[in-house]
Amino acid sequence: MRTYIGGQEATSVNEFIELALGTPVELWLGVEGESEEERAARLDAARDILAENPGLPDGVSRIAAQVIEANAPELFNVVPLMRRPAGRRPARSGAKGAAA
Repeated sequence: MRTYIGGQEATSVNEFIELALGTPVELWLGVEGESEEERAARLDAARDILAENPGLPDGVSRIAAQVIEANAPELFNVVPLMRRPAGRRPARSGAKGAAA
């Protein structure tokens, strides 16, 4: 199956994320071994992008949720916690009046 975003084909997970975000993933996550100067420049660029696109974090969250839901549905198949009926408590062992 092929995935297209804005008319461009995403051939890898990183490419999909980059096309969906409009920025390289490394801008937000950094790269291994980057210097303090490179990190500062990257963070400045990220701040500029966020200032120009204040809705970007919401869009990223929405995209992440869609990707998780589409690719890991088992994460959402959680059995709800069971609640006891109101007014009824289970008998405790060793309680007064409990049959031996």
